[in-house]
Amino acid sequence: MDLGLSGKRALVSGGSRGIGKAIARRLLDEGARVAICARNPDDLAASVDDLQSVGCDVWGAACDVGDKQGYERWIAGASDHLGGVDLFIANASALALGGEDADWESSFQVDLMGAVRAANVLVPQMAASGGGSMVFISSVAAVETFVGPTAYNALKAALLTYGKQLSQSVAAQNIRVNCVSPGAIEFPGGVWDHARTEAPEFYQATVAQQPTGRLGTVEEVADAVAFLLSDRASWINGENLIVDGGYTKRVAF
Repeated sequence: MDLGLSGKRALVSGGSRGIGKAIARRLLDEGARVAICARNPDDLAASVDDLQSVGCDVWGAACDVGDKQGYERWIAGASDHLGGVDLFIANASALALGGEDADWESSFQVDLMGAVRAANVLVPQMAASGGGSMVFISSVAAVETFVGPTAYNALKAALLTYGKQLSQSVAAQNIRVNCVSPGAIEFPGGVWDHARTEAPEFYQATVAQQPTGRLGTVEEVADAVAFLLSDRASWINGENLIVDGGYTKRVAF
């Protein structure tokens, strides 16, 4: 299926590893032009080199999504480099899995405000150029109780509410906003990769709850995101797509 993403200009926050990098790669494979950011300059540079190695048009700059001024500079720089923005993916996460004040603050600034601040800048740009599409990466931890009361779970839930409300307010400007909520996704250096060695009982218990008997891959999430961003999903707006292999048990009527 041709997703019609060739030539589209995409921004991916948190794009140096894991789901974010897989999304960037998927969009590049479709012929899009992509800008990514990450906090660690070395990781970012390595990822940009890797993505460029196959002749793709990718640009990157280091920034902390939780730093408003630095983040907005990245958005402006990426937009200037690409000549505009058609697609935006809010993927960066503080991964604050605790419940201390610092966890709540970092989750608020990165997981929620990372989407809000980008939308505030990009919606006028997208509207002026004829429209666009956004995907916010949430989590199944936002729709079901998972492990315990953490900042990550609650702020990912807030992101879903914001995404839905934003989708209603910008639809008339030909801008679609959807969310994707991955389940347990394993990749080298990720949370579940660490859990496999550092908390093997928890890891195995989680695998045992998967109907498919395995955890998901970043590519499986990236494929879902690319579809939602594309015009093939032109009549899908304000939705939260669960990508978890059937892990969650809720019935969403």
